[in-house]
Parts: sequence; C-alpha cells; structure tokens
Amino acid sequence: MCNAVILCKKGAKMACNSEVLLYQRHLLAALFYQRMLLCVSQIPLENKSIFSGSLFQCLEENKKWRSRFLFVPDTYNINYYDNKSAYDKHLPPKGTINCAGYKVLTSMEQYLDLISSSLPGVKAKVGSAPYLKFPFQFPLILWHPYARHLYFCVETEKEQQKWLAVLQDCVRHTNDGLSEEHKVQTPAFTDTVRLYRQAQGHFGTWEMMCGVPSQILSNLVMDSLLPELRELISPRLKGKLYERQRNWMLISDAVYSLVQNQCQTQYEAVVQKCEASRSSLEASIRTDMDQIITSKEHVTNKVKAVVLPKAEKLLKVSIEPYISSILDALMEPTSRGFFEVRDVFFRELVDMSKNTLNNGTKEMIAQHMEKISMLAFHPVKMQSCYEKVEQLSLEGLQQRFDVSSPSVFVQRAQILMRKVPSDSPDSLSMSGFLALCQTTCRSKTNVIPKFDYDSSTVRKRFFREALLQIFIPYMLKQLSPCDCSYGWLIFEDFSRFILVENIFEEVVLHSVMKDIMMGQCFSYSYNLKWRELVILIILKVFLGGWPSIKCLGTPTIPKLMIM
Repeated sequence: MCNAVILCKKGAKMACNSEVLLYQRHLLAALFYQRMLLCVSQIPLENKSIFSGSLFQCLEENKKWRSRFLFVPDTYNINYYDNKSAYDKHLPPKGTINCAGYKVLTSMEQYLDLISSSLPGVKAKVGSAPYLKFPFQFPLILWHPYARHLYFCVETEKEQQKWLAVLQDCVRHTNDGLSEEHKVQTPAFTDTVRLYRQAQGHFGTWEMMCGVPSQILSNLVMDSLLPELRELISPRLKGKLYERQRNWMLISDAVYSLVQNQCQTQYEAVVQKCEASRSSLEASIRTDMDQIITSKEHVTNKVKAVVLPKAEKLLKVSIEPYISSILDALMEPTSRGFFEVRDVFFRELVDMSKNTLNNGTKEMIAQHMEKISMLAFHPVKMQSCYEKVEQLSLEGLQQRFDVSSPSVFVQRAQILMRKVPSDSPDSLSMSGFLALCQTTCRSKTNVIPKFDYDSSTVRKRFFREALLQIFIPYMLKQLSPCDCSYGWLIFEDFSRFILVENIFEEVVLHSVMKDIMMGQCFSYSYNLKWRELVILIILKVFLGGWPSIKCLGTPTIPKLMIM
C-alpha cells in the first residue's frame, strides 16, 4: 500500500505540475486575448428544487440499510438526511453525493459485470457477494470506475423507475462539462485536457471528461495510474471473492481521494498564478493588438499552405463517404426524443388550458406557468424523452473514428432536449395572464410553432457538434505528423497569445466547416422543416387556425464547439 501511495503521488504531481497545467498557463493567455474580442452571457438555472424523496441506503460502515431523505437542489449534487424532519428543520445534510462520472445500475448482473472488468481474472457471479443483500428486489447502484460505489434500494418497481430517472438526471447534469460562465478559464482548461490527451495519443471522445477541474485532472491521473496500481495490488488481495472485490474498491477510492486532493491544490495554485498575471496580459494585448493579429494571420497562412491540401484529400477519401450514415444514426433517435418532448410539453399546455379557461385566476395561472417553466427539469416527466435518445448507436463507426462510446452524444442530446421547453414559456408569458385565459387555443398555436422552430434549431446545432466531435479528432490524428513547426515565426512577446497548435486545429476545423458541415447539415435541414410542416398541418386540423409566424423570429446560426 505504501508503494501505491508513492505511485499515486508521483502520478498526480507529474500530471498536475509538469505536463497538463503547462498547457493551462499558455491557453489562458491565448483565450484571454480571444475573450477581449467576444463577450457572451448566459443565465443559469437558479434557486430551483429538482426533486426530493425517501429511499433506503446501505451504510458502508456497518453494512446495514437505513431510510434516507434525498434532496436534489439546482446544483444536482444530492444532499441526504436521516429523515425529512431533519431537512425541514434546516439541519446540515449527513453527506453530499457528486454524481459526476457515475453510472446508475438497476440489477446485480450489470453491477457484477462492471466489478469483474475492474479486476481481470476475477469473475463474479450473481449471489456471490453476501455484503450486497438488498432488503427488496429493486436495487439502485451508483457505480464509478475509481470512487466508492453507493447502494440504494426501494420497495416497488414504480419507485425504482422514478429514482432511476432522478439519479440519471443528476449524472447527466454533472457530466455536462464545466460552467460556461467562466468565458476564459473553462475553454482554456478544456483545451488543456484535450491537448494533453492528444500528446498521449488519445484523440477521440472521453467519457470521464466530467465534473469540476480537480475531478477531471484526477480522472486523467487515474486513467494512466490505475493499470499500474492494479498490477501492483491485485496479486496481494486475499480472502473470498467478495472480500477482494470490496477491498479493491476501497483501495481505489482511497487513492482517488488522495489524487483529487493533490490535483485540487495544484490546480488552484496554477489558477492563482494565472490570475496574478492577468493585468499585465491585458495591458500587453491592448498595446500590441494589431501586431498580434498580423502575426497570427501570417502563421495561419503558412499552416494553411501545408495542411489544407492534405485535409481536403482526407475529407474526400475517409470522411465524406460516412457522413450520411452517421447523420442517419444520429437523427432518428434524436428526432424521436425531441418529438416526445413536444408531446409532453403539449399535454402540459392542454392541461393548463382546461384548468384555467373557465375559472382561472391570476394566481392559478401563475402556478401553472411555473409548472410549465420547470417541466424540462422534471426528471420523471422527461424520462420517456430521454429513453428515446438512449437508442442512439454508432455501431461500426466507433472503432474507425475512435469514438469510445455513444454515451457522450446521448447525454449531450438529452441536455439540449431540456433547453427547448425551458425557453418556450417565455413566449407564452408575453401574452399576459388574462389574454391567455381568453385566447387559449390561439396561445397554443403561437407557442407550439415557436417550440418546433427552437427544436429544429437545437437539433441542427447538435448534429453539427456531433459531427465535429467525431471527425475533428480523427483528422487531427491523421494530420498530426504534418510539419507545422512555425513557432519561430512568432515574436517571443506574442508567443503567450498565439499557439501553433491552436492555429493548426482552427485550419482543420474551417476545412470541415467549409466543405462538409454547411452543405450537408442544411441539406438535411429540409427533412426537419418538412416534418415541422406536417406538424403545423396537424395543428390546423386539431386547433383550427394557422399559427402566427411572427413568433418564429429570425434564424441564427448556432455556435459550433468542440467539446
């Protein structure tokens, strides 16, 4: 165990000090320069309760089951209490669960399969783990590749499905990348991790890019450290099968916690150092802005001359033949999910209309408006929508384009599915409470087409993002041997703001955008608009009267990002 501790300390120090965070200092400077050129704002979900309720939890210290009251705030970090009374009295929670990186399992078969894969050569069987005796036959297990596992249980299948939806929503939200409020720090850190992984030969998507920065850095360390740790520890594990499995989980959790603490300390030190240099960076950028732009354009032209011919050839030979099949695989389950969201949203509008048309007061309408505005964040009501997208499969394409798992795209689509109904009530509230009561059908015909337009826009944005996440890493891997060492063309004073690696990626990105993304995505957008036309015809027949096109607004091209 001593050797393991030394090993994990060495790994954490290596990843945090010398390699990963070296990129962070340079990228913060480069992105600070970009931040001064563009400013974007976003309003997050605030002061909303997502879900609460009671279930049974297995206590690790004595392996006994106790009833717990779980409360999920807007942060999606689960707070658990001894009972609801403790929560009502505003007592501090017994603990908090951060679900980043976890998977929610509902059977022992699923759990034992993952346990077996974590310890090669040890094959677990159902019923062979006496420390997991559930009081009821409806388990809920939170499994993590490095951290301690959490065991819950409920009495009925209906409760199991309800809590499955809640826990999956917590995992989905905490896995959804870093906060976009930090317009410089977040993209700098994301690019840092991506460049570090590319230097290690990993260009594809990564499932463990989740949680706060210290968790992501810890996942990086554990990704390379765990095989070595397993080789060191596994032969020394003694006892029965379940004892070895449990001891390995506890060792992995202890090492993971130690690595997290060190990564957190090192990361905060680097951020403070970068923050201290912010004033001088800002002064340099303001003084030398024109020269920085000119220098970057000069280097960009040099890189284009080398990269573009090879990129265009790669596009025609290795990418264009697969675009249609990938789009088909993405569009079918995603569209089913969004149409299910539309049905759920429409049913809520109909219910509100029935309840407020005859005797609705302002207070009653306000309550229904609040209910609709929170519909997208109701995990149980949205579960049927999420399940449609979970059928997404890229079988046959994952290995070719180094896609580790479709779960990255599934979770992203599910997050975007929440955006459409959460935005639509804004257009509904504009007409006023009293007008809503008097012109219910007209309000529905105004809101639903707006919903359809937003849905189409969000889906096209998702398809673009997904194609970029599939193709760009593949192209970078194939083109990485290209001689793009033009750092000597950049003045030393500007080297903090201009990175050849970033320019290389920008050139590859623009080649894909120009030759593939705009043409292919807009050709497929015809299918989206045709489906929406059918929907509008149904509205005409069902509600009577054509919807107003004023609510559609002006189309905007969504921002494209590589995550």
